[in-house]
Amino acid sequence: MIVVHHLNNSRSQRILWLLEELELPYEIRRYQRQATMLAPEALKKVHPLGKAPVISDGDRVVAESGAILEYLAERYDSQQLLTPQTEEEKLQSRYWLHYAEGSLMPLVVMRLIFSRMGKPPVPWLLRPVGAAFGNGVRKGFIDKQLATHRQFIEQHLTGHPWFAGQRLTLADFQMSFPIQGLAARGGLDNMPATQAWLDNIMRRPAWQRAIQQGGELNLAAE
Repeated sequence: MIVVHHLNNSRSQRILWLLEELELPYEIRRYQRQATMLAPEALKKVHPLGKAPVISDGDRVVAESGAILEYLAERYDSQQLLTPQTEEEKLQSRYWLHYAEGSLMPLVVMRLIFSRMGKPPVPWLLRPVGAAFGNGVRKGFIDKQLATHRQFIEQHLTGHPWFAGQRLTLADFQMSFPIQGLAARGGLDNMPATQAWLDNIMRRPAWQRAIQQGGELNLAAE
C-alpha cells in the first residue's frame, strides 16, 4: 500500500492528485504545520529532512515532488496515460517538471517570507522595520522577477492547452502548486490562458477527489 505522508497546505497535494488520476489505492497519514509554518518533527521519522511530500511504498521511501511523480508514473502508469507522445512533448514535460521547483517556486516562497517580515514570530518592536524591508525587497526585486515569469508562462499556455502540449503530463501536476500560489495572491490577473489551464485541472474529477482527501489549500495566508 502506498502511504502519503501529507502535510496540510503543502506540495503533497500534487501527489494525491496523481494517485487519484491513476486510480491507485493509498493511505494518508496527516501532519499539521506548526505555528512557524514548518512541518512537525514527526516527519523526520519518515525522512531525515522532515519535509513533505514524502511517500512510502512498501519498504521504499521517496521524497521530493518531482521524484515522487516520476516514481509513481514509471511504476504504476501501465497504460501510459501521462506519457508524452512526441519528442517535443517529452522535452517540454521535462523542462516544466524542473522549472516549477528550480525557477518559479523559489520566487513564490521568497515573496511569502518577505511578506511575513512584519508579522509574528518577528518581535513586535522589529515588525515596522521588518515590514518596510520586506516590502522593499518585494517591490524592488521579487515582484519584478515574478512578472517576467508570469509573462513567460502565459505565452507558453496561449499556444498549448497543457504544459507539454496536447495532453496532461507530469509537468501539469508539478506546475499546479506554484500557479495556485500565484493565483491565491492575485498573480493571474491578465493571464487568461493560465487561468483557463487552472480552471481545467480544478474541474477534473481526480483533482476534486484529491481535494476531498487532502483538504482545501489556503495559499493566500501571509
